[in-house]
Amino acid sequence: MNTQGTDSPAGGDIVAVPVRHPWRWVGAGVVLVLLVGLIWAFSQASIDWSVPPKYFFQSQVLKGMGNTLLISVLAQVVGVALGILVAVMRQSDNWVTRGVAEFYIWLFRGTPVLVQLMIWYNLSLVFPTVPGTGIPMNSVMTPFTAALLGLGINEGAYMAEIVRSGIQSVDKGQVEAASALGMSRTHTMRRIVLPQAMRVIIPPTGNEFINMLKTSSLAYSIQYLELLQAAVRIYSNTLQVIEMLITVSAWYLILTTVFSIAQYYLERYFNRSDQESGQDGGPLGAVKRNLKFGRQE
Repeated sequence: MNTQGTDSPAGGDIVAVPVRHPWRWVGAGVVLVLLVGLIWAFSQASIDWSVPPKYFFQSQVLKGMGNTLLISVLAQVVGVALGILVAVMRQSDNWVTRGVAEFYIWLFRGTPVLVQLMIWYNLSLVFPTVPGTGIPMNSVMTPFTAALLGLGINEGAYMAEIVRSGIQSVDKGQVEAASALGMSRTHTMRRIVLPQAMRVIIPPTGNEFINMLKTSSLAYSIQYLELLQAAVRIYSNTLQVIEMLITVSAWYLILTTVFSIAQYYLERYFNRSDQESGQDGGPLGAVKRNLKFGRQE
């Protein structure tokens, strides 16, 4: 007598039953309700939605956006250069060099960047002239210079730790082999260590630059005309505070999105040897793959 049902697996085959996740749908529903509620709340708020498009390409806003890009790029360049220098100093066998590097990191990571910006901007209170030159400090320490020094030097402390972790990720055996071949430490660092360390350094550096784009808004406090300062100058006359803040927020979102995509392709370039053929497809390809994997659960 055959007791096996028609739907039973034959020959001991295992039937995979998809695992149901009802709470995922509950969570998605809650998020959707909250999102709709947020949109409805803003639609009922006393906001003139015609203002953001009106001022989006206004000359002062565009100038602020350009200055934001300028100070972010230059400060990041300063930060990367200082980070590489300090990271190499931390690897030194000389305790004085190593101590100076560690003190630099401790000082600038341990104090708020806003405080550092204010100190640079008000440096003329303790140094009326540039030491040894007689040049008035106020003519040198402009809002741009103070923002560049404050943001760049602070960023250098964080970049130093990122570069150090990248250097330490390289196999020490390669450094020893280079030394056995007669290569100097500087030559080894430049030709062997740093090129390989870039694969570890690039991702957090991209994140640091995106963060720099937003942190540059702190330069508003020292009267540097970046995006936020441009919005403040406009809404001080028009009293359209929220509308102008929405405008600059949209610009920040655009800038961070563009550079996030650029970061993706830069990371892909340095990891090209590990890429699987046909598995990339850019950011949109990654989204498609994630959706595909989600359907297969």
